[in-house]
Amino acid sequence: MSKQRRRDTTLTIRLTKAEKERIERNAKRAERSVTDYLVLLSLQTPIHVAEDVKPLLIELKRIGNNLNQITAKINAGAFRSYNFEDMIDGHKKIYEQLLDIARKG
Repeated sequence: MSKQRRRDTTLTIRLTKAEKERIERNAKRAERSVTDYLVLLSLQTPIHVAEDVKPLLIELKRIGNNLNQITAKINAGAFRSYNFEDMIDGHKKIYEQLLDIARKG
């Protein structure tokens, strides 16, 4: 690291031998000490916290329940055909939102 700083605190972590060797190898490739490598990596890596997905999961469950009820009625002969496009579109939108959150988080 370019700045001189006083290192007066210790952080102890437990690793497997393979993990330690990989970190040491990566630090060497980055031309850094293990300490500098880990500090830079941890400070530069963005942390994404997923927003509350509970409302999306509830809506997804409701749509799934509706699909199951309609399927059961179709199988029982109550309907000959049904337009599932609206339900499928709603399901896709919620699924895409969950994927977007997962990618960020």
